[in-house]
Amino acid sequence: MRSRTGNWFECKIRYEKTMDDGLQKKITESYVVDALSFTEAEKRILEEMSSFISGVFEVSDIKRAAYREIFFSDVATDDRWYKAKLQYITIDEKTEKEKRSNVNFLVQAATLNSAVHNIVEVMSGSMIDYVIASVAETSLMDVFEYKKKEEEQDKPEYES
Repeated sequence: MRSRTGNWFECKIRYEKTMDDGLQKKITESYVVDALSFTEAEKRILEEMSSFISGVFEVSDIKRAAYREIFFSDVATDDRWYKAKLQYITIDEKTEKEKRSNVNFLVQAATLNSAVHNIVEVMSGSMIDYVIASVAETSLMDVFEYKKKEEEQDKPEYES
């Protein structure tokens, strides 16, 4: 399990999909991409989806995602995405009252129980007091995090 912060954008893609019965149906699927701007998010989702979808597709919506971090799993069966709302608990020094602040995360897991387990695993390395306020499965199909192109990663450094 690893967590990653970033500038996340939810993108909706609309295209015609061949269903199990052989009929064509227009569907809309949601994805999340890591990008610096709306323009880059559109470019990135078009690049990512062009290798999965043959035929015409369009980006029907892009909006900023309200996730502080995304918890990625390395387990192959973790194929669903869950939105988790955690409440960080702090004590106000002046009033000595408990204060809770809401933070949203996206968690990759196979089931609701494994999503909760993954949250606890990631948060166990934190000193922050928290409660899990809610966990719900999303309709997201996948998350594409930013990765440097191989050419940039393998570029030799030249000495002058």
